[in-house]
Amino acid sequence: MRSRHAVLALLLAAGNACAADPAGSAPAVADTQWAASFAAFDQADRLHAPAPGGILFIGSSSIRLWNDLETRFKDLPVLKRGFGGSRMIDCARHLTRLVVPYQPRIVLVYAGDNDLAEGRSPREILDSFTVFVEGVRQALPETRIAYISIKPSPARYSLIPQARATNALIQAYTESVPNADYIDVFTPMLTADGMPRAELFRSDALHLNDAGYALWTSVISRHVR
Repeated sequence: MRSRHAVLALLLAAGNACAADPAGSAPAVADTQWAASFAAFDQADRLHAPAPGGILFIGSSSIRLWNDLETRFKDLPVLKRGFGGSRMIDCARHLTRLVVPYQPRIVLVYAGDNDLAEGRSPREILDSFTVFVEGVRQALPETRIAYISIKPSPARYSLIPQARATNALIQAYTESVPNADYIDVFTPMLTADGMPRAELFRSDALHLNDAGYALWTSVISRHVR
């Protein structure tokens, strides 16, 4: 089995290859699904280069679909870089283009939901998050890292035990390393009897509606001031 440091080196190399000039080597087929998202990020950066020291949100569609994220945190230098369908391992693989160029004061990541849906175990998601943390630490030692817990979606009710286990593992990990946070959005999204609060979700019972994002804002705000 490869060491974690070897895995980190391979992932960073893969991320660098994907960020290379189009005239260079082509990115892996598995990464082309986010080509449009990455191109949009690059275009936005060319039009308005974000200042370093901001608050960066990355992750899957729960971040990508947060359309009013910047206005909800209007007094803060917030930047959104969500790419739908992504997993925790994808955030680690692409951190050289998703995180490093922005030199954020804090990076908040929401990922792991899709990992569980694809059959990955809580331990595998923890391992991917650990690779992400170590990659950020290597490039940006002063950047704070915050993990937004996996949410309890009605559409993925059968995965709630795995979500609880993943969240617990990552919370314990963030408590064991410096300059890291665990943000619990899971608990306040449950009813008193432990069911997902359906009123926080869109009609697909998977993605958040305005009420869901309002709850997230109230919880996350305490971690970014």
